[in-house]
Amino acid sequence: MPRFSVVIACYNATETLAETLASLQSQDEQDWEAICVDDGSTDATLDMLQAAAASDPRIHVIGKPNEGPSIARNVGAASANADWIAFLDSDDIWVPQKLSHIAQVAATSPEADGIYGRIAFFEDSSTADTTTSTVKAGQTSLEDLLGENPVCTLSNLCVRRTAFLELNGFREDMRYSEDLEFLVRFVASGKTLVATPSVLVRYRASNNGLSANLMQMHEGWREAVASAGHEIADAQRDRAEALHLRYLARRALRLNIPPKSAFQLALAGFKLSPLAFLGDGHRGPATLVSCLFAPLIPAPLRRSFFA
Repeated sequence: MPRFSVVIACYNATETLAETLASLQSQDEQDWEAICVDDGSTDATLDMLQAAAASDPRIHVIGKPNEGPSIARNVGAASANADWIAFLDSDDIWVPQKLSHIAQVAATSPEADGIYGRIAFFEDSSTADTTTSTVKAGQTSLEDLLGENPVCTLSNLCVRRTAFLELNGFREDMRYSEDLEFLVRFVASGKTLVATPSVLVRYRASNNGLSANLMQMHEGWREAVASAGHEIADAQRDRAEALHLRYLARRALRLNIPPKSAFQLALAGFKLSPLAFLGDGHRGPATLVSCLFAPLIPAPLRRSFFA
């Protein structure tokens, strides 16, 4: 039995898949299996996966009709043999120490049901990373997740297979924020999610793709809150939603969309909880001021400042 099962859901990923697989095969920890699920790609993704599997027996390929990433990931996880499942999106890159570091954390934190680290963001793998995420080392709370979700992407998450299956995996009727919804259920059910301060993932930032649809992300956030049920008090919800809207406003400032959207998101967050929105040092005030003056700031400058 391998130490890790790596689930890679793929859809029309020919431009990035080779780099993603190379980052997996370059891991310090080589005791893994990869379950690559092609979600009905219309390009050469399936051919690339089959070629990789032919040259590396640890790589297994499942082909299926297009039904969305949640179903693809659940299909992959159902075939996992290891005690730990690690997710890797087909356009992201793992640092070489990703799996070996997760193994160390798991050994020293036996209470952990899920583990994640920090993320470096990049636009082009040939250039330097633009910024890195911040995490609070140790156990992650429900409030941490609902504010500015520190896990950020499923490429950053490794979970015990038993815990994942116990929660029936990802909701298959969601296409936005299904990762956050799962994490909220994960923590609300009593599972322990642990953060490590090491950078483990390079995340490919893009103005396209699902994560750029900010309003749908907000609706997905509300679905995640509903999953937690009575675990979240009204005051806690308002504070968390204000932080989430601030996060979306900052994201809007660095995407190629009308700056009015950033202002609307920031204003909604500020109205919900001014103290929460303006907290965390300079982040809140800087976001609010930038959203107010966003129409006057050239788009390239706006994007670089909030990259």
